Amino acid sequence: SASTMAEGGINAALCNVDRDDSWEKHFEDTIRGGAYLNDQDLVEVLVKEVIDRVYELEEWGAVFSRLDNGLIAQRAFGKQSRRRTCYASDRTGHEIVTTLLEVALDLGIEMLEYHYASKILVSSDRVGGAVIWNVRGWEPIVVKAKAIVLAAGGASQIYEITTTPAEATGDGMVLALDAGAVLKDMEMVQFHPTGLAWPEAARGQLVTEAVRAEGGILLNALGERFMSKYAPDEMELAGRDVVARAIWREVVEGRGTEHGGVYLDITHIPCERVRERLESTYRFLLQLGVDMCRDRIEVIPTAHYFMGGVRIDVNAATDVKGLYAAGEVASGVHGANRLGGNSLADALVFGRRAGASAASYARSVGYASIDTNAVRLEIERVENLFRWREGYSISYTNIRKRLRETMWRYVALVRRGEGLSKALSEIEYIKHELLPRLAVNDGRHFSLAALRTLECINTVRVAEVVVRSALIRTESRGAHYREDYPHTQSEWLKHILFKLDRGALIHFFEPVKITRINPPR
Repeated sequence: SASTMAEGGINAALCNVDRDDSWEKHFEDTIRGGAYLNDQDLVEVLVKEVIDRVYELEEWGAVFSRLDNGLIAQRAFGKQSRRRTCYASDRTGHEIVTTLLEVALDLGIEMLEYHYASKILVSSDRVGGAVIWNVRGWEPIVVKAKAIVLAAGGASQIYEITTTPAEATGDGMVLALDAGAVLKDMEMVQFHPTGLAWPEAARGQLVTEAVRAEGGILLNALGERFMSKYAPDEMELAGRDVVARAIWREVVEGRGTEHGGVYLDITHIPCERVRERLESTYRFLLQLGVDMCRDRIEVIPTAHYFMGGVRIDVNAATDVKGLYAAGEVASGVHGANRLGGNSLADALVFGRRAGASAASYARSVGYASIDTNAVRLEIERVENLFRWREGYSISYTNIRKRLRETMWRYVALVRRGEGLSKALSEIEYIKHELLPRLAVNDGRHFSLAALRTLECINTVRVAEVVVRSALIRTESRGAHYREDYPHTQSEWLKHILFKLDRGALIHFFEPVKITRINPPR
């Protein structure tokens, strides 16, 4: 789970440090940080309910870092007007996931390990079940279900350099799209400013924003603290989109380090504090030969998070009856740029809402009929991947490398129409010429290659939506920066959405939901 890798914290206006904080201020920071593309009805739910979710975690046994007075500690994070990020040292996500896992085990919830869902079955416009596979031997199982909750994370593995686990391949987004749901804001991909530039084996891995929150500064190869040129008030704690592009600019203009990044320096902070507040990061870097108490860390921007995803309402419901989505797989909360500390908040708040909504819906309906023809076609689709033809078939590794390099080159931090068109042409070639030849050159027993092959197909499909959406949005907003359209345009304050119509992608637009803050004109 990517959640276990979330190191920084969870935003909630507990007011333990800054007494004048409030959910209203959290709301304002989130909307402004998202360049006003957030759906404000979703954000209002987030900032109000996350407070109870944090205390609920505490009741369930989550161990947060503490202030001297015993209250949950909170620190500053980027683009936030108050210190509201609650944390458990620098392993907050791990603490939350292990706590929730223990609760689930205590409740006796059945979990299917080593299983993969390849298709959601829909009948009469509502969920009927799913086709899943036991990857131990790749045997298909048809599961009937009245309701399904998608919590499958994002798709940053479409990029060559990323913080995310190998499974972040957009599977949930493709499942939803094929079931009849709508994808929204897919051009909005966040690049975290500080991924490791070196050593090569760890390139792109996350160096948490907490390092900057605890006083870390960014320096170029000349030793200049360059954020003063780009965000003189917020400096290193400006929005992630601003900091990431500033690093990109320094490198492009020749002020980068030996390994194509910049320096993140926290050597001026007492080592005892670094080791206490950033324990996991300190130990991780030490294993790579970097002592952050004495050494500067070389960092580069790295693909980190999808603001885009499945369209949901305030109850986490998608456009398909009985299908719900929460966390990074869903869209609407974060707008054009996510604030650090809001992803765990999002997952907790809308995860709970999705579960409650799904349970309520399931109690109110019977099982839908299963389309046996759809089941047969899906099983045939996956089974065909095991038919390797020597001299014709190709492995997922060929396609994955080609796609990720293309996306990093043309569809990363800085985009241009010409480059986006090249990326789309490459994706069309992969779709029509390479995907039909894709096969698994491996046995069925615990075949990781089969899993990666199915994920590879999904990455190509997600990448196409990202590129098409980025081509349509002829402005710059938040994480989406078009060098050929560098300004934010008020007429583009709208969502770009995609759905399938008889198997073909079509796009349409939708206004942003505004409840409290009117965007500037």
